Amino acid sequence: MNYIYLYLLTTIAFFAIDFLWLKFAATNYSKKIGHLMASKPKLFPALIFYLIFVVGVIIFAVLPGYESQNIWKAIMLGALFGMLSYSTYDLTNLATLKNWPVSITVIDIIWGTTVSTITSVAGYYIATLLGV
Repeated sequence: MNYIYLYLLTTIAFFAIDFLWLKFAATNYSKKIGHLMASKPKLFPALIFYLIFVVGVIIFAVLPGYESQNIWKAIMLGALFGMLSYSTYDLTNLATLKNWPVSITVIDIIWGTTVSTITSVAGYYIATLLGV
């Protein structure tokens, strides 16, 4: 049962952090890629991404860090997971889409690394509090 709570609370943490990014920092994306953006985001695919991504953060960063009682392990693995995940998306876009800006690729990979790191830290502390 604690794993379910870990998943739910870590998902909430990730969603809250990413919401702040999308609300305040990522507003400039439309200047660079507005021609590619939908007028209304499709919420279902976004939700599926959140749910899948948090599974990865927990399996590849939170639990290894928690099991070794090493927050730095969770931090480093979380950063690596975020960088790899967001690089997959952004570099594929850079390779396949016309006029996909390099600046968006760089900013988004940095953001993916950052949000995954912060989420891994939150998940580590949640796991510790729950005694997973």
